[in-house]
Amino acid sequence: MTAPARSLKESTSRAVLVDRVATSALWLTGAFVLLLLGSIVLHFLLAAWGVVSPGFILSDPSDEALGGVLPVLWNSVYMLVLVMLISVPVGILGGIYMAEYAPQNAVTGAIRFAQEAIGSVPSIVVGLFGMIVFVNTFRWGFTALGGALALTFFNLPLMTRLAEQALRGVPAEERSASLALGASKWQTIRHVVLPLAIPGLITAVILTAGRVFGEAAVLLFTSGIGTPYHYDFANLSLTDPASPWSPFRPATTLSVYIWKLNSEGLGAHVREVVDGSAAVLIALVFFFNLGARGIGRLLTKRLTAS
Repeated sequence: MTAPARSLKESTSRAVLVDRVATSALWLTGAFVLLLLGSIVLHFLLAAWGVVSPGFILSDPSDEALGGVLPVLWNSVYMLVLVMLISVPVGILGGIYMAEYAPQNAVTGAIRFAQEAIGSVPSIVVGLFGMIVFVNTFRWGFTALGGALALTFFNLPLMTRLAEQALRGVPAEERSASLALGASKWQTIRHVVLPLAIPGLITAVILTAGRVFGEAAVLLFTSGIGTPYHYDFANLSLTDPASPWSPFRPATTLSVYIWKLNSEGLGAHVREVVDGSAAVLIALVFFFNLGARGIGRLLTKRLTAS
């Protein structure tokens, strides 16, 4: 065998070995992540066995009996809707501007730096800022709206950055083909780029929503930590602080409720309620992720006819 052929064979063998090592490392990393997730879910499922039931989910908290989590579960969903109503449209519009219109200059560089800086600020600092602005300065007190706006400040940079990356991931050939057919830039963005970017945008929504579900530090200072014992869902007023539909009322979420119970340790069934609440929160996040993925696939099929 000649020297060049031997060298080529050795290079090929080395490349195959490196590929196998890298593939094995990636598989091991993926298996570890799945094992970690499975361990967390299994732990809380076993801990909440016999606690979580339709009665637990649909009843009010109680200081004497086991009680339930309906008001705090409602607050978690309500807070998610408020934050998403603000974050998703503004984040997608910001991503469109940064990906499609913004020039590469010092201003856009400063915007991206600000996005990264805000995203790395500890959430408790954002909570203190929300308390200073919404609770004290605006004199709203502890409200769902104040908590939602504080969470929006925390999540909007992430949503905008992920939306920008999803839009930039659309191949340039798709834009060129649309423009060559006579479509305007906005028509191309609306009818070509956005539909193709839906999977990435859905991922952005899921990651942003996950921070809303799990966040406690921000909401401790803005939406309150009191335990709601009963909601009258027939009261549809948006301005009555006693109405569960009103954003101008305290709103203790599941994550804050879990922190509250663990920190106070009061009541005869604290451990059962904490484990059950954690299991309900995990299930809520799980079903939200599945639902968002399903909606994303439907939208992609409808808008791209694929």
